[in-house]
Amino acid sequence: MADKPTDARERLRQNFLNHDPKQHPNRWEHLWQQDDLPWDKGFASPALADVLADRKDLLPTPQSGRRLRALVPGCGKGYDVLLLASWGYDAVGVEAAATAVKAANAESKGWEDKPEYAVKDEAKGRGSAKFVFGDFFEKDWEKDAIGEDGSKEGQWDLIYDYTFLCALPPALRPAWAARQSSLLSPAGRLICLEFPTYKPPSTGGPPWALRPETYLAHLSQPGKEVEYDEEGFAVWKEGQTPGDGALERIAHWKPERTHKIGEGTDNVSVWKRR
Repeated sequence: MADKPTDARERLRQNFLNHDPKQHPNRWEHLWQQDDLPWDKGFASPALADVLADRKDLLPTPQSGRRLRALVPGCGKGYDVLLLASWGYDAVGVEAAATAVKAANAESKGWEDKPEYAVKDEAKGRGSAKFVFGDFFEKDWEKDAIGEDGSKEGQWDLIYDYTFLCALPPALRPAWAARQSSLLSPAGRLICLEFPTYKPPSTGGPPWALRPETYLAHLSQPGKEVEYDEEGFAVWKEGQTPGDGALERIAHWKPERTHKIGEGTDNVSVWKRR
């Protein structure tokens, strides 16, 4: 599939061009304040909905008396957080833009009465939905999210990553992988909706080009720099020795349903601790 840049994508690219990654949260805040949200689809990910409904064999199971916890980094208006809560998870969305958190809280008002968020499993009941302001790479938001347990590593049973990794500049990918590894519980699952797989890296971002090899290379070596070829694609070599905290891919497929922009090109990958 040839990549066809759009006006909206070019605005996104220009918004971040030549800005240090440390300034990116402020650049996202600028877009939220301008209500310039081309990534917002207005509803939860169909691919995630199908995983939750049809692939229970891949999902975490309760290890204690508490509800399973789910995290959605870069949650936007929080549709996926609300979907996870409807499946019985205590779900949290974290956003580095304060205006995004306000928008998610507004979207969630009365969510329990919306048919798309009806309880999906009567045995589990409905979980909670919460939105917190913070930098994914820092720890300060975790106590706001789950209280004192937030001071410990490995407290999240399910993490959903979609349009989050692709929103980060490539230089942050080692830190992204290390953070995902540290957040995931021992029996937890990381679910990635891989997007955009069709873009050439030369087009820049966000959204930055991602292929399955990018996830394999970084999640097998969390925190370490990985090799990229001359076209800008991550190099993954079958059989390479996993690093400390490595995650293992246990499933990978093209979803039957996904947001229109990723139809035919998105992939779902599911990961666990080694």
